Amino acid sequence: MAPTVIVGMSGGVDSAVAALLLKERGLAVEGMFMKNWEEDDGEEYCTAQADFEDAARVCDVLGIPLREANFAAEYWDNVFERFLCEYAAGRTPNPDVLCNSEIKFNVFLDYARLLGAERVATGHYARSGRVNGEFALLKGIDGNKDQSYFLQAVPSERLDGCLFPLGGLRKPAVRKVARAAGLPVHDKKDSTGICFIGERRFSDFLGRYLPRRPGPILDTEGDVVGEHPGLAWFTLGQRRGLGIGGRAGHREAPWYVVEKRIADNTLVVSQDESRLLSHALRAQGMNWLAAVDLPLRCAAKTRYRQPDRPCRVEAREDGVRVVFDAPQRAVTPGQYVCLYDGDRCLGGGTIVATEAGLE
Repeated sequence: MAPTVIVGMSGGVDSAVAALLLKERGLAVEGMFMKNWEEDDGEEYCTAQADFEDAARVCDVLGIPLREANFAAEYWDNVFERFLCEYAAGRTPNPDVLCNSEIKFNVFLDYARLLGAERVATGHYARSGRVNGEFALLKGIDGNKDQSYFLQAVPSERLDGCLFPLGGLRKPAVRKVARAAGLPVHDKKDSTGICFIGERRFSDFLGRYLPRRPGPILDTEGDVVGEHPGLAWFTLGQRRGLGIGGRAGHREAPWYVVEKRIADNTLVVSQDESRLLSHALRAQGMNWLAAVDLPLRCAAKTRYRQPDRPCRVEAREDGVRVVFDAPQRAVTPGQYVCLYDGDRCLGGGTIVATEAGLE
C-alpha cells in the first residue's frame, strides 16, 4: 500500500498544488483543514468558512478525503496568549513562526500520526535534504517566496520526514499547475494576515485584547511631540500612523519610532533614520537545525524576505550574539533572527536586545 500523507489544506493555491503533486507521485493523500480561530467567526474578517469550502472543492477535484480539526484552544493557549504578552511587554512578536512550531508541526503533526499518517505535508516554499546523513532545512528556490524563515523554530526531529512539495517551484509555476489541473483556487489571492486569524485592521483587532495606555511621544531631545494610545500599537522603524506630522522647529521629514520605553510608557521618535541602525543583536531560545561550532561566520535575516546579511555569531551563556558586517535597520526585539549557511537554514532564536554604534 502507498504511504499515507496528510496535507494541511488552507483553502489556498499552495496547499492545493502540494496535495496534487503528492497524489501524482502515487501517494495516498488526505487533506486536513485546521480551524484554529473561532473568537469572531461571524465577523467580516474571518474567512475560515470560505477557506474550508475552497479546500473541500479542491479535495473534491482531486478525489481525496478532507478531514477537519479544531485546534482553537491550543492556538489560543500556545500562540495567541504569548502573542499578546509579547505586545504588552513592548516587543513585536512573529505569530507565524510560533504557529509553525506550536500548531502546524506540533499539534497537527501529532494528530495526523494518530490518524495513521506516515508523513504530513504543507504548501511551504522550503526544501529538506540530508547533509552528512543529518536532516537539513533548505531555502525554497523561489527567493521571493522562500519560507524557511518561518520554519526556523521547529525542531529538526519535527521537520524531518515532513514533505514540502513546492520547495523546487516558483509561485507562477504553482499557479500554472493549478490552472492546468482545474483547481478552483488557481487564481485565489495569497493571504497576508495573521496566521489563522486572517486579514483585518490590526490596531482595532489588538485593541479588543489589550487595554490602551496612552502616553507621551518624545523626540530624542526629550520634547513632547504627541501622544500615543499604547506602546503595543507601534514597532521600531514605524513611520506611519504616528499622528504627529510637521512640528515647529523640525524639518519637513518623516518621523520614525526609534525606542519604546516600557518603564515610563514613552514612545521615542526621531527624524534621523541612522538611530534605527544596529551593528549587533542578542538572541535567546535558539533552535539549532544543524550542528555548528561557535564562533561562526554565516548570514542572517531579522525579518522575512530580507536579503541575507553577512555576520559573525558568538556564543553567550544565555544564547548568541550576532554581529553584522554592516549595521542593520530596525532590528526588533520579539522578532526572530534566522541563520543561514548558503541555502541551509542553521536555526534561529528570538531577538531580545540590540546594540547600536560601532564595536
